[in-house]
Amino acid sequence: MTNRINRLKVVLAEKGKTGKWLAKELGRDTATVSKWCTNRCQPDINTFLHIAKLLGVDIRDLFNATESE
Repeated sequence: MTNRINRLKVVLAEKGKTGKWLAKELGRDTATVSKWCTNRCQPDINTFLHIAKLLGVDIRDLFNATESE
């Protein structure tokens, strides 16, 4: 089962943006961004920072909360 680490797909939808838009803004392949949105792989932390700035959100908004013990 895939860990749902990031909320990228949700935040993009909330901001009315698409993965295609994000890929263009970052200069990345749309397939790569799609993998991030489906949590099949994760961008590095610097890319998360860039994404947060592009979307005008706090970087923490891009991540799912960890389960409390």
